[in-house]
Amino acid sequence: MTDIGRMHVELTGRLDTTDAIRAAFADHPRHHYIPDLVWPDPQGLPLIRTANPQRWASYVYDDDSVVTQANDGGSGLVNTPSSSSSAPQLMADMIEAAGVEPGMRVLEIGTGTGWNAAILASLVGPTGHVTSLEIDPDVAAHARDRLSGSGVRVVPGIEVPDDVVYDAVIATCAVSRVPPAWIEQARPEASLIVPWGPYSGSHASPVAALRKTGPKSAAGPFVCEAYFMRDRTQRVPVGEFPGMGRESETTRVVPFTPEDLVTDDRLVRFLLMLPGVRIGTGVRPFNGDRGRIVYLGAPDSSWAYLWPDGSVHGGGPTPLAERLRETHALLAGEGWPELDEFSLAVDTSGEECRVRTRFGTWEHRV
Repeated sequence: MTDIGRMHVELTGRLDTTDAIRAAFADHPRHHYIPDLVWPDPQGLPLIRTANPQRWASYVYDDDSVVTQANDGGSGLVNTPSSSSSAPQLMADMIEAAGVEPGMRVLEIGTGTGWNAAILASLVGPTGHVTSLEIDPDVAAHARDRLSGSGVRVVPGIEVPDDVVYDAVIATCAVSRVPPAWIEQARPEASLIVPWGPYSGSHASPVAALRKTGPKSAAGPFVCEAYFMRDRTQRVPVGEFPGMGRESETTRVVPFTPEDLVTDDRLVRFLLMLPGVRIGTGVRPFNGDRGRIVYLGAPDSSWAYLWPDGSVHGGGPTPLAERLRETHALLAGEGWPELDEFSLAVDTSGEECRVRTRFGTWEHRV
């Protein structure tokens, strides 16, 4: 067995999933689908397989995602990921959540390298069918070449073919509004696995395992945290943060710090419970050192920064510091519920999404 073959066996063995899904991964070595040029670093030149085959193989067989395109195929000072191969464990979790079985008709949104589609094709078998949409023509061409003979239908663009009624839909890109066709072309009670990010500029996109509940509606729990690239049709330019360079109008102290929210993976719950509020993290100079911060921004240009000492500076008409404190108090009072205690209800007829849990409902207008 070659070194890269051994790396594939080891990666497959590390997956925490069902025997059927693990076997499907085993059928399709990841390196067969990854292009020779990848982007492991946020700045600088790409990594070319022939120039450093060992580093390329190590990057491909890491447990994380592999960036296979930056800047939509163009250039830039920063290598902003625009296509990738998802982390293998996340792929397995999403496939398991979809309940993919032999004979099913599956729609994948975002073909990427084609690796996920190949695994889906193995799971549905000869009596099933996989259709995969890819918005980028160059990425679609690469995937179609790698998927030759697999039976997967790769469709360039964003239009869902209406000649099939799907048993499952799996999106590998994040959305804030679920396109109506994803639901309309699914059969009743079909599963829809959707990375959902209420704020279009945020990479945080927890995965919701939805079930079709009506002609234009679906609902289900969030099953795992994730960070997916945004659906290119839903990108919104992210301008400068509202509070950048402004003097604080208000200051208060809260009984928690950025590390309390980030280290314990609690920040995504705030994202779900604060409709319309942009939330993110960063690093800023603080007391002669550099410390982590959490920032918030509202559509009316209100802003707030949570600093490492628990102080919150902000401004604007929306009291974001108080909303942050109230949300923290509610979550702490409920014992910091797990992510799967939150659910998402989607109604494409009114373009609205509701996040629900046992202690509240939050409406996100999109």
